[in-house]
Amino acid sequence: MENIVLGTRGSELALAQTRMAMGLLHSSGFEGGLEERVIQTSGDLRQEIKLSDFSRGENAVVEKGVFTKELEDALLAGEIDAAVHSLKDLPARLAEGFRLIAVLPRAPVEDILLVQGAACSLLDLPQGAIMATSSVRRHRLVAWKRPDLAFCDIRGNVPTRLRKLAGGDAGDATILARAGLERLGFYRKGCHEVEIEGSLLGCQVLPAADFLPAGGQGAVAIEALEGSPVADYFKEIDHEDTAIRVAAERQFLHFLGAGCNTPVGVCASLEPGGREMSLEAVVFDETNPENPPKTGKVSGVCGDAEQMAGELLQAMGIDIDI
Repeated sequence: MENIVLGTRGSELALAQTRMAMGLLHSSGFEGGLEERVIQTSGDLRQEIKLSDFSRGENAVVEKGVFTKELEDALLAGEIDAAVHSLKDLPARLAEGFRLIAVLPRAPVEDILLVQGAACSLLDLPQGAIMATSSVRRHRLVAWKRPDLAFCDIRGNVPTRLRKLAGGDAGDATILARAGLERLGFYRKGCHEVEIEGSLLGCQVLPAADFLPAGGQGAVAIEALEGSPVADYFKEIDHEDTAIRVAAERQFLHFLGAGCNTPVGVCASLEPGGREMSLEAVVFDETNPENPPKTGKVSGVCGDAEQMAGELLQAMGIDIDI
């Protein structure tokens, strides 16, 4: 194949991840041309709408795939050969005719707390501080641990959110994925400050064991049409360990019937040696914020995503039809 066109969102992070995929393809021996094509998604174009409201009501903007639908439309139209996504943006089950052809090596999965002023922990935020987040998962996790905090919505790409916080336009604190901050060069392991246009924000990693990430967080996915000839080229850059972990997380989300408004965190970890894996989750009641979350953790042999996801749901006392 002489040329592969990769579809991507236009944010700095999306472009960085697309160029990472291109670099890996070239390193694997692909000698053809690579082109990136920016596709504007509903989530990018409709900044005035809360992410949790995109699929609500009779006039829903999109049923699912706030940041992915238009990329899939471009695949169907033959405008692009493959789409590059942050895996956590993809529905747990792809629509018929689409498939994941590769996942890239996963970045750290944790979230990072960013605050105006000196770095502090979530528990050390001042009473009544305002947390800015558009994620229902982050909102519910924070409210569970710090019910005294207030919340406001925040939209925009990573640099925009940092600027809003630094400029006093987004409360006292926000939470962003460590993967995005690292890939854009804002965060280095062990640092306690993030700089944005001359302003400093305190930052602290939220350990995944205490603040479970979204399923697929930190992973980059390559999506194509079923039977696409480009799949063969991407086999060379598919990262096995990442694929095993995210398969279990996505299977759990699928069994749960989780959508973009489901407050759920789930994370798989490979044990030393890579033969066993643990899967941990936290699931909040979608309709009653007063109810405590259901939590659980199971361990098992790598590779059986369905069994492990089913065992975890059973351990959490969540009844589903499998």
